Amino acid sequence: MDVSVTLWVLTILGLGALIAVDFLIGRKPHDVSVKEAGIWTVVWIVLAALFGLGLLLFGNSQASGEFFAGFITEKSLSVDNLFVFVLIMAKFSVPSHLQQRVLLVGVLIALVLRAIFIAAGAAIIASFSWVFYLFGAFLIYTAWKLIQEARADEEEDEFEENRLLKSIEKKFGVADRYHGTKLLIRDHGKRVLTPLMVVMLAIGTTDVLFALDSIPAIFGLTQDPYIVFTANAFALMGLRQLYFLIGGLLKKLVHLSYGLSVILGFIGVKLVLHALHESGVHVPEISIPVSLAVICGVLVITTITSLVASKKQARREADEAVGTAGSLAGDGAGESEKDGVRA
Repeated sequence: MDVSVTLWVLTILGLGALIAVDFLIGRKPHDVSVKEAGIWTVVWIVLAALFGLGLLLFGNSQASGEFFAGFITEKSLSVDNLFVFVLIMAKFSVPSHLQQRVLLVGVLIALVLRAIFIAAGAAIIASFSWVFYLFGAFLIYTAWKLIQEARADEEEDEFEENRLLKSIEKKFGVADRYHGTKLLIRDHGKRVLTPLMVVMLAIGTTDVLFALDSIPAIFGLTQDPYIVFTANAFALMGLRQLYFLIGGLLKKLVHLSYGLSVILGFIGVKLVLHALHESGVHVPEISIPVSLAVICGVLVITTITSLVASKKQARREADEAVGTAGSLAGDGAGESEKDGVRA
């Protein structure tokens, strides 16, 4: 898809306007209700759908299909970010009424960093077609690692600050408490960061780790930088509302890692087949409609099996709690009988 500089500028301005409206509506710090989060989640999904339909009407069906496949993939992979966001919020004890502001700025930082990643990836792909082998192998390895981590059933209890964040804190210093929405304050004549600024940087820079697998994944679906960027933008900008909407549901998505590993592995294989095809080897290539069907199917199945497994686990824990209570009651009755005999 040929994209002019004018279209790039208009797209960036359009996204900037949407972000500005989102920011102005929620400019006053407040606790986000489920209703508000739900409305804005639907708004961003509808906007993404309209953009994809626009590509179909003014571009072509391939561009539209690539966008929807990329958007759904990035959206599903970004859900994994929410687990880390929860840990970051807990680590820095972010007040609930400030979490919306933290996520908005943090996601904007992440979007800028991803744009740099996308530009670099597009330049590398344009110059070295063999990089698809590396991307494919990396995604297959990442898929295997996800399965290993899921089978180990180990959970991160704390968020570990990265080196960049630690160096920034050491150089500028951090205030001992939050000061509303202020990012910088003067402490004994020295300008220091507030915890709010630190947690925003934490969310923005931590997302880079997730971009290491999500960017190669979407390049496995499309090599068009415009589609890669817009799919990432719409997926990330709706992530903030999703945090408040499904925060309590995250723990129930127990099979999410398995689903994401299947998606990453599938795209990894797709990349390797594409690389072989580019090298002149006659191998079948996986089409966008097939990719879209596989990605959506895996997500639906993963969600259903996760909810079923969580429901069974909750029922099992409830039965165990009832059994434990009954056992304690029986022990208490036994003690009472012994006391009566002694009397």
